Amino acid sequence: MKAKNLLFALSIDLVPTMLFASTEEGGVAFPMWSLVFFPILILSIAVLPLVNSEWWGKYYGYVSLALMIPAGIIVASIDKSTLVHVLTEYVSFIILLGSLFVIAGGIVIRTPVLGTTWPNCAFLLVGSVFASFIGTTGASMVLIRPLLRANRWRRHVSHICIVFIFLVSNIGGLLTPLGDPPLFLGFLRGVPFTWTFRLLPHWAFAVSAVLLVFFFVDRHFVKREGQEEYLNALVDFEKDRFEIRGKINFIFLGMVVASFFIPPVIRELVMLAAAGLSVYFTPLPLREENTFTYHPIKEVAILFAGIFITMVPVMKMLELSGSKLGINVPWKFFWATGGLSSFLDNAPTYLVFMTTAKSVAQAQSIVQNLIIGVPQIFLKAISVGAVFMGANTYIGNGPNFMVKAICEENGVSMPSFFGYMMWAIVVLIPVFILTTFIFF
Repeated sequence: MKAKNLLFALSIDLVPTMLFASTEEGGVAFPMWSLVFFPILILSIAVLPLVNSEWWGKYYGYVSLALMIPAGIIVASIDKSTLVHVLTEYVSFIILLGSLFVIAGGIVIRTPVLGTTWPNCAFLLVGSVFASFIGTTGASMVLIRPLLRANRWRRHVSHICIVFIFLVSNIGGLLTPLGDPPLFLGFLRGVPFTWTFRLLPHWAFAVSAVLLVFFFVDRHFVKREGQEEYLNALVDFEKDRFEIRGKINFIFLGMVVASFFIPPVIRELVMLAAAGLSVYFTPLPLREENTFTYHPIKEVAILFAGIFITMVPVMKMLELSGSKLGINVPWKFFWATGGLSSFLDNAPTYLVFMTTAKSVAQAQSIVQNLIIGVPQIFLKAISVGAVFMGANTYIGNGPNFMVKAICEENGVSMPSFFGYMMWAIVVLIPVFILTTFIFF
């Protein structure tokens, strides 16, 4: 009953704001019909590959463009500065993803370890740690190919890639501002760099819970592999030795991570320079061994161009109406931030609810345990929700789609958009519910 009353209150508060372009508290609102481009694009990404994957593979760029152009015209006609800002963010986003993709494509990690359950769990745990210190994108791009190589003897691999996205591409990035873009934005807004270490219990619980589920699922699939295939793979892997080739790329990877602390424009130039140096200094056979092509980054660049532009009216509506949503306790901040971060860019979503949390603190006269004016428990809920629930869909975080494309390029049959969401619902949502009861 309370939920129904809340929904009714939300509709009363939001509809007047959404009906037509207006100005409220200095912010620009967009007409309600301009919100449709974003869900149409998301549904296209989810449904059209199921209807006709061959057609989608050829024309997904035109679909993104067809929705992006009218949405961009609307945004430009109402608020040109917002369009410029979003395009700037998009360019920075793609340069970051692209540079890490190119650099990681030149690193070959060979290992004699056979991809069975215990080594896979150890690999995912190490990746979850790396994600907080070289970023979820950096860790994903460096580690996904070695994981695929270790499991090349197996027929059932897609679940490994899915849990890799859960942990390395998302949940693992919680411990430092380098881990995920929303946390870095918080750092730029004044959150102390070491404050995110207070989220270690949340990180440890989620990583442990997901790894526990993965252990039993992977053990089940290992048993389904033939004994003969296992023995042949064991002999084959024993011939290998641990080796890292293309080590010079770690210097270029360090350049990208260090660029986070320098001003915009120069930062992007450093990233481009690092990618260019990687292409120049990496021997071509190493990229061939990684089956490296530019198709994954091309697909991400095209689809996310549409996502960035079409989500502007949605984000603006949230900015104007976020304080009216009745979100005033930690668990609501956790689920609201996380729910939207599953489909929208988690960085601006983080900022929207950080602003909302400040207004709630002022309204409730909260003056203790504040970080930049936000109650720490609210900031924890917002941070954890933004980082964790980016794992709920392929588009929730930039590296998700990249990992999917790389896995498919290496012959792994990945689930559809909705198929992946079903994995998230079954594995992640129970973990998030437990997280709510334990921490929020």
